[in-house]
Amino acid sequence: MPMKRRQAIQSLVGIPAVAAMPLPAAADATTPRVAVETPKTPVSVADAVAGGLPRFFSAEELAALGRLAEILLPAHGVAPGAGQVGVAEFLDFLVSQSPPKRAALYRDGLAKLNAEARRRYGKTFADLTAEQAEPVLQPLREPWTYHGPSDPFARFLAAAKEDVFTATVNSREWAAAMSRRVRSAGGLGAYWYPIED
Repeated sequence: MPMKRRQAIQSLVGIPAVAAMPLPAAADATTPRVAVETPKTPVSVADAVAGGLPRFFSAEELAALGRLAEILLPAHGVAPGAGQVGVAEFLDFLVSQSPPKRAALYRDGLAKLNAEARRRYGKTFADLTAEQAEPVLQPLREPWTYHGPSDPFARFLAAAKEDVFTATVNSREWAAAMSRRVRSAGGLGAYWYPIED
């Protein structure tokens, strides 16, 4: 019983305060309604407006990786090449987040790529023509085996070839080019955009 009495007293004390509060004005046809809207903030896809910063590779390594990507997957018809879709920059990010073994494979492989180019031609791999790069990339011509190549440089080239292809065909530019070329390719879904209304 004491709880009920306490609640009754508390409610009686609050009655004068409630009675003193002004009532909201009745809405009628002459009162204009103000719509409360959340302002729309324009958004952009980050990689559409800005380039990435190198995270892992040195400038020379990144240039060599970019040239390797261009040679491995050049543009063909309307399909963009690896150099046009920024594969080297993407792989720089990917390798920076990869396990140490994978990162070492890339770093050592790019060092060997530049060393071979200097030994044969006296310049970095990024400065070689496709014809000059052919003998340096000879390990890619070896037959495929289930266990992969035993030579670390050949393992790097095989991994880079696979990564370059995967990064290229999953890029926004590739999806846009393929959707223009093939009517049924509009729903490729290979590249995700942020949801916009």
